[in-house]
Amino acid sequence: MSLAQTVGIAARNAWALTFGAGIEAPVTTPSTVLWDEPHRLLRRYDVDPAGPAPADDAAVLLVPPLAAPASCFDLRPELSLARFLLGIGRRPYLVDYGEIGFADRAMGFETWFDDILPEAVRRVSADRDGAPVDLIGWSLGGVLSLLTAAADAALPIRSITAVGAPLDYSRVNGAPQARALARLDGGRAVSALIRASGGIPAPLTRIAYRATAWERELRRPLFVASNLTDAATLARMETVDRFQATLPGYPGRFYNQLWSRFVLANDIGKGVVHIGARPVELAEVTAPVLLVGGTADVITPAAAVQHGLRTLTGARAVRYETAPGSHLGILTARDTTWAQIEKFLADQG
Repeated sequence: MSLAQTVGIAARNAWALTFGAGIEAPVTTPSTVLWDEPHRLLRRYDVDPAGPAPADDAAVLLVPPLAAPASCFDLRPELSLARFLLGIGRRPYLVDYGEIGFADRAMGFETWFDDILPEAVRRVSADRDGAPVDLIGWSLGGVLSLLTAAADAALPIRSITAVGAPLDYSRVNGAPQARALARLDGGRAVSALIRASGGIPAPLTRIAYRATAWERELRRPLFVASNLTDAATLARMETVDRFQATLPGYPGRFYNQLWSRFVLANDIGKGVVHIGARPVELAEVTAPVLLVGGTADVITPAAAVQHGLRTLTGARAVRYETAPGSHLGILTARDTTWAQIEKFLADQG
């Protein structure tokens, strides 16, 4: 490639990143909306008629966390767990909570594990003629999946995979320090602030997420400059940027519960979560569980995920595996996380 060509490519990429529409338009896996209600849109990923035959009758429901877009499971073709599942003969579905704002401040953990997720599980099962459902949750989506199964043993849940799920807040970075500070007033100041604001707005969520990857943010200008002629690398960077730019917020009640029952009291680490009308015990989960922790995850350290081996005592089997990468990176890890999911699902058939 001549110098003139190199300069031309670099100039076009620089323009696309700063003033244009971007290096590459987002490409999503084709899907069909089965049900569309506020905070519970249900999507079925379309099967390619020329693709592999169904591995079995079961469906796979992808469960995102709050404060992260549901696109986490379908970032781009080579980083799409949904597309991968289709490729191995699975039938993936997705529940999408949409935007969270001040009007949603009364929504709490129980809204998800007693209402949104059970209804999604039943609808997915019905769409597969009553077949059982395998849940795959990332981050707090994994916690919500486990609480949903624990709260209602009658749900047609065949298995649960929790990727990067914080199951012991004493091992989550910053939580012990937050508890120490909260002892000054019992955590009331933070709770009052959350109630007054109606939750954690999306801009704060985005700032907090970027802060966990501060090295990436600092190195970004040099990274861009070093890769101005590499459109593929810049496109992958752009995918992460788009993901971060669409992080939604937390409802007030949900975040207050997260603060008081998870960060301060560490209910999840003790195996019994005191939320809503009754305590929910992780020991009530009977379905087989796969836990995946990230060896380089600074948001949910691997030890916080591994703790589920101690609390999920009622599950027929609990596997713990590790994968390299960041909190988002382990969700897109084809050679490790995806391979472990493929084997785990095959063992349920």
